[in-house]
Amino acid sequence: MRVALHTRLRPGALEEYARAHDELTGELPAAIRAAGVRSWTIWRSGLELFHVIDCDDYARVLDELSALPVNRAWQARMAELLAVGHEYGPDGAADVLPVVWRL
Repeated sequence: MRVALHTRLRPGALEEYARAHDELTGELPAAIRAAGVRSWTIWRSGLELFHVIDCDDYARVLDELSALPVNRAWQARMAELLAVGHEYGPDGAADVLPVVWRL
């Protein structure tokens, strides 16, 4: 399955967000792959972030990662960098973007 997400950076967080992803190696990427993610790409336009995830089952990915301390630490770090608004839901989760058209 392919899932598209939308998140937004807080003003002033771009450099730290980029640095965090430059440093993202080891246990968390391995856990993401083990949860069934084949690829995860993030594009940025200004403060807007657009993610495309190719995975077996997105709900399973979220479920498996939610229990891992390394993911909880990552999510806490991202929570400092990402804007949370009404469009993100009560837990700050990213919007899952609906498919409009596919070729």
